[in-house]
Amino acid sequence: MKAPSGGFVPPPYPHDRLAAVVAGAREIFGPDGIVDCSIGTPCDPPSPAVLAALANSGTERGYPASQGSLAYRQAAASWMQRTFGVDVDPTAQLGACVGTKEFVASLAQYLHLRTPERDTVLYPAISYPTYAMGATLAGVRAVPVAIDGTGGMDLGSIDDEDAARALVLWVNSPANPTGALCDLDEAATWGRSRGVPVFSDECYAEFTWAGPPRSILESGTDGVVAVHSLSKRSNLAGVRVGFYAGDADLVSYLVEVRKHAGFMVPGPAQAAAVAAWQEQEPVDVQRARYLERLEFVREVLSGCGVPCELPEGGFYLWVPVPDGRSGGAWELTADLALRGGLLVSPGDLYGPDGAGFVRVAVVQPSDRLRLVADRLSSVSLVP
Repeated sequence: MKAPSGGFVPPPYPHDRLAAVVAGAREIFGPDGIVDCSIGTPCDPPSPAVLAALANSGTERGYPASQGSLAYRQAAASWMQRTFGVDVDPTAQLGACVGTKEFVASLAQYLHLRTPERDTVLYPAISYPTYAMGATLAGVRAVPVAIDGTGGMDLGSIDDEDAARALVLWVNSPANPTGALCDLDEAATWGRSRGVPVFSDECYAEFTWAGPPRSILESGTDGVVAVHSLSKRSNLAGVRVGFYAGDADLVSYLVEVRKHAGFMVPGPAQAAAVAAWQEQEPVDVQRARYLERLEFVREVLSGCGVPCELPEGGFYLWVPVPDGRSGGAWELTADLALRGGLLVSPGDLYGPDGAGFVRVAVVQPSDRLRLVADRLSSVSLVP
Protein backbone atom coordinates (compact mmCIF):
# COMPACT_ATOMS: atom_id res chain seq x y z
CA MET A 1 0.00 0.00 0.00
CA LYS A 2 1.41 3.36 -1.04
CA ALA A 3 1.56 6.31 1.35
CA PRO A 4 -0.83 9.19 0.64
CA SER A 5 0.66 12.00 -1.41
CA GLY A 6 3.18 13.80 0.77
CA GLY A 7 2.99 11.16 3.49
CA PHE A 8 5.93 9.61 5.26
CA VAL A 9 7.71 6.81 3.44
CA PRO A 10 10.30 5.05 5.63
CA PRO A 11 13.79 5.26 4.11
CA PRO A 12 15.82 2.08 3.69
CA TYR A 13 17.11 0.88 7.03
CA PRO A 14 20.78 1.96 7.08
CA HIS A 15 22.36 -1.48 7.15
CA ASP A 16 19.93 -2.85 4.56
CA ARG A 17 21.82 -0.69 2.07
CA LEU A 18 24.72 -3.15 2.36
CA ALA A 19 22.72 -5.98 0.76
CA ALA A 20 24.50 -5.81 -2.61
CA VAL A 21 27.93 -5.85 -0.95
CA VAL A 22 26.91 -8.84 1.18
CA ALA A 23 25.64 -10.72 -1.88
CA GLY A 24 28.91 -10.16 -3.73
CA ALA A 25 31.00 -11.33 -0.78
CA ARG A 26 28.90 -14.46 -0.38
CA GLU A 27 29.60 -15.45 -3.95
CA ILE A 28 33.33 -15.39 -3.15
CA PHE A 29 33.52 -16.63 0.43
CA GLY A 30 30.24 -18.50 0.88
CA PRO A 31 27.52 -17.68 3.38
CA ASP A 32 29.69 -18.57 6.37
CA GLY A 33 32.82 -16.87 5.08
CA ILE A 34 31.78 -13.28 5.75
CA VAL A 35 33.13 -11.74 8.95
CA ASP A 36 30.44 -9.22 9.84
CA CYS A 37 31.87 -6.18 11.59
CA SER A 38 29.22 -3.83 10.25
CA ILE A 39 26.88 -3.92 13.27
CA GLY A 40 27.77 -3.69 16.95
CA THR A 41 26.16 -7.01 17.84
CA PRO A 42 28.07 -8.74 20.67
CA CYS A 43 29.25 -12.28 19.96
CA ASP A 44 30.59 -13.15 23.40
CA PRO A 45 28.48 -14.99 26.01
CA PRO A 46 26.71 -13.38 28.96
CA SER A 47 27.82 -14.63 32.35
CA PRO A 48 26.33 -17.86 33.75
CA ALA A 49 24.83 -15.96 36.70
CA VAL A 50 22.90 -13.68 34.33
CA LEU A 51 21.62 -16.59 32.25
CA ALA A 52 20.53 -18.43 35.39
CA ALA A 53 18.59 -15.39 36.58
CA LEU A 54 16.97 -15.06 33.16
CA ALA A 55 15.83 -18.68 33.19
CA ASN A 56 14.64 -18.97 36.77
CA SER A 57 12.96 -15.71 37.75
CA GLY A 58 9.40 -17.05 37.93
CA THR A 59 8.14 -13.73 36.58
CA GLU A 60 6.80 -14.95 33.24
CA ARG A 61 3.09 -14.94 34.08
CA GLY A 62 2.35 -11.45 35.30
CA TYR A 63 2.71 -8.04 33.71
CA PRO A 64 5.95 -6.37 34.80
CA ALA A 65 6.05 -2.85 36.18
CA SER A 66 6.63 -0.33 33.40
CA GLN A 67 9.09 1.69 35.50
CA GLY A 68 10.93 -1.51 36.34
CA SER A 69 10.84 -3.57 39.52
CA LEU A 70 12.24 -1.92 42.63
CA ALA A 71 15.02 -4.55 42.64
CA TYR A 72 15.93 -3.60 39.08
CA ARG A 73 15.96 0.11 39.81
CA GLN A 74 17.99 -0.36 42.97
CA ALA A 75 20.55 -2.51 41.15
CA ALA A 76 20.90 0.07 38.37
CA ALA A 77 21.20 2.94 40.86
CA SER A 78 23.85 1.04 42.85
CA TRP A 79 25.81 0.45 39.64
CA MET A 80 25.67 4.19 38.88
CA GLN A 81 27.07 4.95 42.32
CA ARG A 82 29.88 2.40 42.04
CA THR A 83 30.83 3.35 38.49
CA PHE A 84 30.44 7.13 38.50
CA GLY A 85 30.06 8.13 42.14
CA VAL A 86 26.56 9.40 41.30
CA ASP A 87 23.57 9.00 43.60
CA VAL A 88 20.11 8.75 42.03
CA ASP A 89 16.88 7.94 43.82
CA PRO A 90 15.68 4.61 42.36
CA THR A 91 12.07 5.48 43.22
CA ALA A 92 11.95 8.91 41.55
CA GLN A 93 14.93 9.37 39.25
CA LEU A 94 15.23 6.12 37.30
CA GLY A 95 13.07 4.12 34.91
CA ALA A 96 13.50 0.96 32.83
CA CYS A 97 13.40 0.88 29.03
CA VAL A 98 13.21 -1.95 26.50
CA GLY A 99 16.80 -1.63 25.44
CA THR A 100 17.63 1.98 24.63
CA LYS A 101 16.90 2.20 20.91
CA GLU A 102 13.15 2.39 21.43
CA PHE A 103 13.75 5.06 24.07
CA VAL A 104 15.89 7.13 21.71
CA ALA A 105 13.40 6.72 18.86
CA SER A 106 10.35 7.72 20.92
CA LEU A 107 11.77 10.47 23.14
CA ALA A 108 11.18 13.38 20.75
CA GLN A 109 7.52 12.46 20.35
CA TYR A 110 6.90 12.50 24.10
CA LEU A 111 8.88 15.69 24.73
CA HIS A 112 7.03 17.44 21.89
CA LEU A 113 3.67 16.46 23.45
CA ARG A 114 4.90 18.02 26.68
CA THR A 115 6.32 21.17 25.10
CA PRO A 116 4.51 21.66 21.77
CA GLU A 117 5.95 25.13 21.22
CA ARG A 118 9.36 23.50 20.72
CA ASP A 119 10.04 21.42 17.60
CA THR A 120 13.76 20.65 17.25
CA VAL A 121 16.08 17.77 18.13
CA LEU A 122 19.78 18.64 18.28
CA TYR A 123 22.18 15.73 17.80
CA PRO A 124 25.81 15.11 16.73
CA ALA A 125 26.36 15.49 12.97
CA ILE A 126 28.17 12.13 12.92
CA SER A 127 26.17 9.77 15.08
CA TYR A 128 23.86 6.83 15.65
CA PRO A 129 21.09 7.32 13.06
CA THR A 130 18.22 6.90 15.55
CA TYR A 131 18.70 10.37 17.08
CA ALA A 132 17.69 11.97 13.79
CA MET A 133 15.09 9.32 12.97
CA GLY A 134 13.43 9.88 16.33
CA ALA A 135 12.83 13.50 15.31
CA THR A 136 11.45 12.41 11.95
CA LEU A 137 9.07 9.91 13.55
CA ALA A 138 7.86 12.66 15.91
CA GLY A 139 7.25 15.06 13.02
CA VAL A 140 9.78 17.59 14.32
CA ARG A 141 13.05 19.04 13.02
CA ALA A 142 16.32 17.10 13.21
CA VAL A 143 19.21 19.59 13.34
CA PRO A 144 22.77 18.21 13.37
CA VAL A 145 25.44 19.85 15.52
CA ALA A 146 28.88 20.17 13.95
CA ILE A 147 31.75 18.03 15.22
CA ASP A 148 34.84 19.90 16.44
CA GLY A 149 38.48 19.04 15.90
CA THR A 150 38.58 16.64 18.85
CA GLY A 151 35.56 14.64 17.69
CA GLY A 152 33.24 16.23 20.25
CA MET A 153 30.28 18.48 19.56
CA ASP A 154 30.86 22.13 18.67
CA LEU A 155 28.12 23.56 20.87
CA GLY A 156 29.15 27.09 19.91
CA SER A 157 28.02 26.38 16.36
CA ILE A 158 24.38 25.92 17.38
CA ASP A 159 22.20 28.69 16.00
CA ASP A 160 20.36 30.70 18.67
CA GLU A 161 17.00 30.07 17.00
CA ASP A 162 17.63 26.32 16.90
CA ALA A 163 18.55 26.41 20.59
CA ALA A 164 15.36 28.33 21.43
CA ARG A 165 13.29 25.71 19.57
CA ALA A 166 15.13 22.68 20.96
CA LEU A 167 13.22 19.90 22.70
CA VAL A 168 16.43 18.05 23.50
CA LEU A 169 20.16 17.97 22.92
CA TRP A 170 21.49 14.44 22.46
CA VAL A 171 25.09 13.72 23.41
CA ASN A 172 26.86 10.37 23.04
CA SER A 173 30.10 9.59 24.84
CA PRO A 174 32.02 7.46 23.99
CA ALA A 175 30.55 8.22 20.60
CA ASN A 176 29.22 5.80 18.03
CA PRO A 177 30.77 5.63 15.43
CA THR A 178 33.87 7.74 16.12
CA GLY A 179 34.84 6.62 19.62
CA ALA A 180 35.38 10.25 20.64
CA LEU A 181 34.68 11.50 24.15
CA CYS A 182 32.27 14.40 24.59
CA ASP A 183 32.71 17.16 27.18
CA LEU A 184 29.67 16.17 29.23
CA ASP A 185 30.06 19.00 31.75
CA GLU A 186 30.04 21.54 28.92
CA ALA A 187 26.92 19.94 27.40
CA ALA A 188 25.10 20.02 30.75
CA THR A 189 26.02 23.66 31.29
CA TRP A 190 24.89 24.57 27.77
CA GLY A 191 21.52 22.90 28.27
CA ARG A 192 20.88 24.38 31.71
CA SER A 193 21.69 27.90 30.55
CA ARG A 194 19.14 27.61 27.73
CA GLY A 195 16.45 25.49 29.35
CA VAL A 196 17.13 22.60 26.94
CA PRO A 197 17.04 19.06 28.36
CA VAL A 198 20.26 17.17 27.65
CA PHE A 199 20.02 13.40 27.19
CA SER A 200 23.34 11.56 27.33
CA ASP A 201 23.66 8.17 25.62
CA GLU A 202 26.35 6.43 27.67
CA CYS A 203 25.98 2.79 26.61
CA TYR A 204 29.74 2.44 25.90
CA ALA A 205 30.85 4.13 29.13
CA GLU A 206 32.66 1.09 30.56
CA PHE A 207 34.62 0.71 27.32
CA THR A 208 36.42 4.03 27.77
CA TRP A 209 40.12 3.77 26.99
CA ALA A 210 41.18 7.38 27.65
CA GLY A 211 40.44 7.78 31.36
CA PRO A 212 37.69 6.45 33.61
CA PRO A 213 34.03 6.03 32.63
CA ARG A 214 32.07 9.30 32.76
CA SER A 215 28.41 10.21 33.14
CA ILE A 216 26.69 13.54 32.59
CA LEU A 217 25.08 13.03 36.01
CA GLU A 218 28.44 13.77 37.63
CA SER A 219 27.59 17.43 36.99
CA GLY A 220 24.29 17.06 38.87
CA THR A 221 20.89 15.83 37.73
CA ASP A 222 19.14 19.14 37.02
CA GLY A 223 17.99 19.19 33.39
CA VAL A 224 19.94 16.09 32.33
CA VAL A 225 19.20 12.40 31.86
CA ALA A 226 21.70 9.57 31.31
CA VAL A 227 20.71 6.54 29.22
CA HIS A 228 22.33 3.14 29.78
CA SER A 229 22.01 -0.34 28.34
CA LEU A 230 23.16 -3.88 29.05
CA SER A 231 23.42 -4.70 25.34
CA LYS A 232 27.14 -3.89 25.09
CA ARG A 233 28.27 -4.00 28.73
CA SER A 234 26.93 -7.49 29.44
CA ASN A 235 26.41 -8.98 25.94
CA LEU A 236 22.62 -8.86 26.34
CA ALA A 237 21.54 -7.16 23.13
CA GLY A 238 18.95 -9.88 22.56
CA VAL A 239 17.35 -9.38 25.98
CA ARG A 240 16.51 -5.68 25.39
CA VAL A 241 16.97 -4.00 28.74
CA GLY A 242 18.24 -0.57 29.75
CA PHE A 243 17.37 2.43 31.90
CA TYR A 244 17.25 6.21 31.98
CA ALA A 245 18.12 8.24 35.08
CA GLY A 246 18.52 11.83 36.15
CA ASP A 247 16.27 14.87 36.43
CA ALA A 248 13.31 13.81 38.60
CA ASP A 249 10.76 15.90 36.70
CA LEU A 250 11.80 14.55 33.30
CA VAL A 251 12.03 10.97 34.55
CA SER A 252 8.63 11.17 36.25
CA TYR A 253 7.00 12.49 33.08
CA LEU A 254 8.56 9.80 30.91
CA VAL A 255 7.66 7.04 33.37
CA GLU A 256 4.01 8.08 33.27
CA VAL A 257 3.70 8.55 29.51
CA ARG A 258 5.53 5.30 28.81
CA LYS A 259 3.04 3.44 31.01
CA HIS A 260 0.28 4.52 28.65
CA ALA A 261 2.34 3.42 25.63
CA GLY A 262 2.74 -0.06 27.11
CA PHE A 263 6.53 -0.10 27.39
CA MET A 264 7.49 -2.89 29.81
CA VAL A 265 10.77 -4.75 30.17
CA PRO A 266 9.80 -8.44 30.52
CA GLY A 267 10.11 -9.80 34.05
CA PRO A 268 12.78 -12.42 33.21
CA ALA A 269 14.85 -9.71 31.48
CA GLN A 270 14.61 -7.53 34.58
CA ALA A 271 15.78 -10.42 36.76
CA ALA A 272 18.74 -10.99 34.46
CA ALA A 273 19.51 -7.29 34.57
CA VAL A 274 19.63 -7.27 38.37
CA ALA A 275 22.33 -9.92 38.20
CA ALA A 276 24.16 -8.10 35.40
CA TRP A 277 24.27 -4.70 37.12
CA GLN A 278 25.65 -6.36 40.25
CA GLU A 279 28.65 -8.03 38.58
CA GLN A 280 31.88 -6.45 37.39
CA GLU A 281 34.42 -9.21 36.65
CA PRO A 282 32.74 -10.33 33.37
CA VAL A 283 32.73 -6.71 32.21
CA ASP A 284 36.44 -6.40 32.90
CA VAL A 285 37.04 -9.56 30.86
CA GLN A 286 34.98 -8.10 28.02
CA ARG A 287 36.97 -4.84 28.16
CA ALA A 288 40.19 -6.77 27.70
CA ARG A 289 38.72 -8.68 24.74
CA TYR A 290 37.63 -5.53 22.96
CA LEU A 291 40.90 -3.71 23.49
CA GLU A 292 42.86 -6.71 22.17
CA ARG A 293 40.61 -6.89 19.10
CA LEU A 294 40.84 -3.15 18.45
CA GLU A 295 44.63 -3.33 18.47
CA PHE A 296 44.69 -6.45 16.29
CA VAL A 297 42.32 -5.17 13.60
CA ARG A 298 44.07 -1.80 13.57
CA GLU A 299 47.34 -3.57 12.76
CA VAL A 300 45.65 -5.63 10.03
CA LEU A 301 44.19 -2.55 8.35
CA SER A 302 47.42 -0.60 8.64
CA GLY A 303 49.25 -3.49 6.99
CA CYS A 304 47.11 -3.24 3.87
CA GLY A 305 47.34 0.54 3.58
CA VAL A 306 44.37 1.70 5.68
CA PRO A 307 45.82 3.12 8.91
CA CYS A 308 43.63 4.45 11.72
CA GLU A 309 43.85 5.54 15.34
CA LEU A 310 42.63 3.63 18.35
CA PRO A 311 39.42 5.23 19.68
CA GLU A 312 39.12 7.00 23.02
CA GLY A 313 36.22 4.70 23.79
CA GLY A 314 33.83 2.12 22.37
CA PHE A 315 34.64 -0.93 20.28
CA TYR A 316 34.66 0.68 16.83
CA LEU A 317 37.52 1.71 14.58
CA TRP A 318 36.71 4.89 12.64
CA VAL A 319 38.86 4.40 9.58
CA PRO A 320 39.69 7.22 7.14
CA VAL A 321 39.37 6.36 3.46
CA PRO A 322 42.85 6.64 1.89
CA ASP A 323 43.43 9.61 -0.40
CA GLY A 324 42.90 8.88 -4.06
CA ARG A 325 39.99 6.47 -3.72
CA SER A 326 37.42 8.16 -5.95
CA GLY A 327 34.63 5.85 -4.78
CA GLY A 328 35.06 6.89 -1.15
CA ALA A 329 33.69 4.88 1.74
CA TRP A 330 31.41 2.65 -0.32
CA GLU A 331 34.27 1.61 -2.59
CA LEU A 332 36.47 0.80 0.41
CA THR A 333 33.59 -1.11 2.00
CA ALA A 334 33.20 -3.19 -1.15
CA ASP A 335 36.95 -3.85 -1.38
CA LEU A 336 37.17 -5.05 2.23
CA ALA A 337 34.18 -7.34 1.68
CA LEU A 338 35.24 -8.74 -1.72
CA ARG A 339 38.95 -9.12 -0.94
CA GLY A 340 38.91 -9.92 2.77
CA GLY A 341 35.38 -11.09 3.48
CA LEU A 342 35.22 -8.26 6.05
CA LEU A 343 31.90 -6.44 6.19
CA VAL A 344 32.09 -2.89 7.56
CA SER A 345 29.80 0.16 7.55
CA PRO A 346 30.30 3.15 5.22
CA GLY A 347 30.58 6.29 7.31
CA ASP A 348 27.74 8.15 5.63
CA LEU A 349 25.29 5.79 7.34
CA TYR A 350 26.03 8.00 10.38
CA GLY A 351 25.49 11.31 8.60
CA PRO A 352 26.87 13.03 5.48
CA ASP A 353 29.91 14.27 7.42
CA GLY A 354 31.01 10.66 7.88
CA ALA A 355 31.37 9.99 4.16
CA GLY A 356 35.18 9.89 4.29
CA PHE A 357 35.31 6.99 6.77
CA VAL A 358 34.23 3.41 7.38
CA ARG A 359 33.32 1.96 10.76
CA VAL A 360 34.63 -1.42 11.90
CA ALA A 361 32.93 -3.04 14.92
CA VAL A 362 35.37 -5.48 16.52
CA VAL A 363 32.60 -7.75 17.75
CA GLN A 364 33.69 -10.96 16.05
CA PRO A 365 35.71 -13.69 17.82
CA SER A 366 39.47 -13.58 17.46
CA ASP A 367 39.59 -16.64 15.19
CA ARG A 368 37.25 -14.90 12.73
CA LEU A 369 39.35 -11.75 12.81
CA ARG A 370 42.48 -13.81 12.14
CA LEU A 371 40.71 -15.22 9.08
CA VAL A 372 40.38 -11.67 7.75
CA ALA A 373 44.01 -11.01 8.58
CA ASP A 374 45.09 -14.04 6.53
CA ARG A 375 43.00 -12.95 3.55
CA LEU A 376 44.31 -9.38 3.62
CA SER A 377 47.94 -10.25 4.36
CA SER A 378 49.01 -9.79 0.72
CA VAL A 379 46.46 -7.13 -0.22
CA SER A 380 47.09 -3.40 -0.65
CA LEU A 381 44.07 -1.12 -0.46
CA VAL A 382 46.05 1.97 -1.40
CA PRO A 383 45.01 3.32 -4.85
